[in-house]
Amino acid sequence: MIRRIWRILWKSVMWFLIISVVSTIVFRWVPIPFTPFMLKRCISQKMDGKEMKLDKDWVPLEDISPNLQLAVVCCEDQNYLLHYGFDFKALKKAMMNNEKGGKMRGGSTISQQTAKNIFLWDGRNYVRKAFEAYFTLLIETFWSKERIMESYLNVIEFGDGIYGAEAAAQHYFHKSAKKLTKEEAATLAVLLPNPRVYGKNIKGGYVARRKAWALQQMRFWGGKLDYDKYEDKEEPVKPAKKKKHK
Repeated sequence: MIRRIWRILWKSVMWFLIISVVSTIVFRWVPIPFTPFMLKRCISQKMDGKEMKLDKDWVPLEDISPNLQLAVVCCEDQNYLLHYGFDFKALKKAMMNNEKGGKMRGGSTISQQTAKNIFLWDGRNYVRKAFEAYFTLLIETFWSKERIMESYLNVIEFGDGIYGAEAAAQHYFHKSAKKLTKEEAATLAVLLPNPRVYGKNIKGGYVARRKAWALQQMRFWGGKLDYDKYEDKEEPVKPAKKKKHK
């Protein structure tokens, strides 16, 4: 009986590894049609008696403004071009801040957020975090930084039922993601920590303050995200220190 259980577990693990690796390789080139997170949001909308909304339009990275690519790196993960999926310094800083009772902060990188949004369910338990680490390593191994960014900007939530850069650009600014200005890109980037709340008032005081900070960071970066510059990961990125907001 015990041997049979072990055999079943072993086969299950092997099939999971095969399917996860194959699907990661396939999604290296194939657009992601939908994610578990999107499905969960749609079910929640239906259960709350709301109209089911899923506004999403996949576009290639070259059709997403470089301004937005730089803005999300400045706001979400300033060591994106250097790390291999995990920024342990940012994670340690976030944990120390949370232990002191400050405003809750996350230490997830863009790679981790991408892995979570595409392959996993929402949650904060250790099992899900373990799967998140596994899929993060997979996409960092099989995908380029450009592909991770492309996938991230096509599936990330920018508002209630609004997913991806193209849908967000059309919803908030009535233009394509390719034509976003620096100011518009910074606005979208600062929505990401809580898009369903901040997206309701993109001209509000909080968004305006965060946008000013994001634009400052983008200037420090020279206004451009150069994927090739840090390909060997030997030259460190030295972003400006973040300002505290009251």
